[in-house]
Amino acid sequence: MVKRFLKQIFHVRGFRTSIKIAATGIGYLFLYHRNMRLMFLMGLGVFLAGLLFFNLIAIELVALCITITLVFMAEIFNTAVELMFDMLTDKYHTHIKLVKDISAAVVLIASLNAIAVGYILFLRKLPWFK
Repeated sequence: MVKRFLKQIFHVRGFRTSIKIAATGIGYLFLYHRNMRLMFLMGLGVFLAGLLFFNLIAIELVALCITITLVFMAEIFNTAVELMFDMLTDKYHTHIKLVKDISAAVVLIASLNAIAVGYILFLRKLPWFK
């Protein structure tokens, strides 16, 4: 009885269905949002550079992956907030602008963090900094 009640509240679905829904969301982001494509390509390029050219050790690669993922998550959050408020109204509203600005600030903070991590991981491995 409790299990049936919880299913009604949380609408439990299968794992495959959840993966399919998430993949659809990611596909939408790549198809219609240029920033997501750019961030993905930059993240992939930085990861490959760290792996192939800078010989980062495992813990450095982990820190790099977490940083790249943080930037992706911030951009996804920002896009979701913007889409939600664009769907609610076409009119300008000061509070909606403020919420959108705050969600954009999340992306900025994640990007600044990525720059700091990149500086720490990569700059000291360049030949002219040794």
